[in-house]
Amino acid sequence: MSDYYGNQPQDVRPGIDARRLWAGGVATAVIAALLAVVGLLIARGVFEVEVLAPKGEGVWGNASTTTYALVAAAVALLATGLMHLLSVATPAPSQFFGWIMVLVTLIAVVLPLTLSVAPSAKIATAAINLVIGLVIAAVVNSMAASARTLHRRRTTQPKPAQPQQRMQQQPPPTRYYDQ
Repeated sequence: MSDYYGNQPQDVRPGIDARRLWAGGVATAVIAALLAVVGLLIARGVFEVEVLAPKGEGVWGNASTTTYALVAAAVALLATGLMHLLSVATPAPSQFFGWIMVLVTLIAVVLPLTLSVAPSAKIATAAINLVIGLVIAAVVNSMAASARTLHRRRTTQPKPAQPQQRMQQQPPPTRYYDQ
């Protein structure tokens, strides 16, 4: 389909299978939410770090655990939307997506480090955000690569000639003259 240099023929353009992309995006959202819950359970239960909840709330914490998981899922869906937009509008969607996700993840890692909470809570939240960001970036990028397609451009071509109908073989007309 492409020449030696990777150029596509003029009648073919890159595209994306939106159904597959968004199905993968929903699955990525579930993964991100579960990662948030697992990260909080490990921080609170194993390392006894108060992340997003006071110590008296227990290992599960309070409603902030659910909110954290829902925000992680929303970020995964936003990342899917970003990838969809980049896939239909830019020449190198994976590169742009990678850079954007690295920068957004970096913000999510640095932001908790600026809060006035215990250092252990800062580090735990930053680590959880780093893992969630990297997993979302990797999964959405690989999923989008498998959802990429090639579409043929519609061209206005003259309609093909109608197939000629078979003429039944008939004997040539004869004329009989009455005389």
